[in-house]
Amino acid sequence: MPVSPASLRLYFVMGSQDCKGRDPVWVLREAIHGGITMFQFREKKSSLTLSQRVFLGKKLRDLCARQGIPFIVNDRTDLAMVLNADGVHVGQEDLPAVQVRRLLGPKPMLGVSCGNPEEADKATQAGADYIGVGSMYATRSKPDAGEPIGPSAIRQIARMDNSSLPIVGIGGIHHHNAKAVIQAGAEGIAVISAIAGASSPRQAAAELRETVERTLMEQQAI
Repeated sequence: MPVSPASLRLYFVMGSQDCKGRDPVWVLREAIHGGITMFQFREKKSSLTLSQRVFLGKKLRDLCARQGIPFIVNDRTDLAMVLNADGVHVGQEDLPAVQVRRLLGPKPMLGVSCGNPEEADKATQAGADYIGVGSMYATRSKPDAGEPIGPSAIRQIARMDNSSLPIVGIGGIHHHNAKAVIQAGAEGIAVISAIAGASSPRQAAAELRETVERTLMEQQAI
């Protein structure tokens, strides 16, 4: 399903392990009120059993549905299907994107993490609807994120002759460095700890959304 660039403006990624002991439903609700435009359920290395993940996922999905926020599941295509998610996001070491697309069918959204033009091209050919490029900066939220590749990677991918997929930057982004990611050509930013770890997820989301929208307006005015 085609992804509207507007839905990628502020992409919130979270699981129970990111919430500092707080209720993930409360964190997500606050983030929605702050202005997030998409949500990804990423339950990694948490203490929850599979049944508990399904129970939590349903609550988060229902909250997103009531607020009109696309609900994406990280990695687990099976979990996405159980939760009736709007889509799945996979990395380079997860189930290949082409296989995920075959399992999902044509309608659900498919996002793929990419770090260079070659990976972006493969994601396009596999039927991806958007790509996540990163890690932009050093991050502690994803220990497996690898070395930061910076906003320049977005520029390289955006210059591809067959580049048509919207790009969201991810990894170590906060409101002080988000501007450079948008200026490089991203439609939006994806964050974990910048919202989930904030004392006020609502305020943090509002500040990030304002930075993204202001930067986009500045670019359009040039």
